[in-house]
Amino acid sequence: MSTTTFLINGVPDAGVSPLDRGLAYGDGVFRTIRVVQGQPAAWAEHYAKLDDDSRRLKLPCPDAAAWQADIARLFADQGDGVAKLILTRGIAERGYAVADRVSVTRIVIRSPLPSYPEQNASAGIRAHLCNTRLAHQPLLAGIKHLNRLENVLARQEWTDPGISEGIMLDQDGLVVEGVMSNILARSGTILATPDLERCGVAGITRQRILDIAPGLGLTPVITPLTLAELMSADEVVMCNSLYGAWQVVDFNGRTWPAGQLAGRLRQILQE
Repeated sequence: MSTTTFLINGVPDAGVSPLDRGLAYGDGVFRTIRVVQGQPAAWAEHYAKLDDDSRRLKLPCPDAAAWQADIARLFADQGDGVAKLILTRGIAERGYAVADRVSVTRIVIRSPLPSYPEQNASAGIRAHLCNTRLAHQPLLAGIKHLNRLENVLARQEWTDPGISEGIMLDQDGLVVEGVMSNILARSGTILATPDLERCGVAGITRQRILDIAPGLGLTPVITPLTLAELMSADEVVMCNSLYGAWQVVDFNGRTWPAGQLAGRLRQILQE
C-alpha cells in the first residue's frame, strides 16, 4: 500500500475539529511505530510509553485494545508500514484551562515505510550540527508531545541530501538528541547516552539498546554528554523505531571508520 489512511476515534476519514486542543495548543502525545506483516513492533514498550507520557500530561489514555483494534483495521492486509498514534485532549472552548471532563481524540495513521538510502545502514551517515538549541523544560522532558517546533526549525537548517540527520544541543551546549532520533556514544566498553531530565525525547529504541548493551559487553550510562565527549567517542550511533540504528561516520569535521555496533544493534532489534 502506497497511500496514507487513517482513523479518528475509530472512524475512517473523519475530520479533526478546529476546536481540538491538539491543533490549538499541541496538547497531546504521539508514537511512531514500525509495523511488520500487520504487527506493530515492540508494541508493549510503545504503549507503555504512550500511557506514561499521557499520565505526565494528566491526559486520559485509551486502553491498549482500542489502539490495537485501530492498527489491525488499518493493516488488515497484513502489510508493512508505519502506524502513527496521536492522542489529544480533544475538543474544548478557547482558553488554556482544562475541563473537568475530557473526551480525548484518538488518531491512528497508516503510511508507507520511509525509503532510506541503503548506504545509511551499510556505510553510515553524515550528520549536521544544528544551530537550533533545545530549551530546558523538565516538566516536558522525555515526553513525545505534539509540540515539535524546535525539531521543525532544526530540520530546516540543511537541504543537502547527503546529510541524513541533525544533532541537537541544549541551551548549555550539551548534546541531547537527533532531530528525529536518539544518540549513543561508545567509548571503549562504555555506551553513553545523554541525560534527558531537562529536555529531549526518551525513545523506546534508546531504552531497548540500553537494555541490550550488557549482553554486548557494554556498560550503559545515562549522563550529561558534552560535544567534546561525543567527538572523542569510538563510535556514535543514532537510533529510532523506524530505521533501528545507524552509525555516524561524518560529523562536525570528524570522520569515523566503519564500526560494528550499529549493525549488531539493528540485527538484535529486528529479532
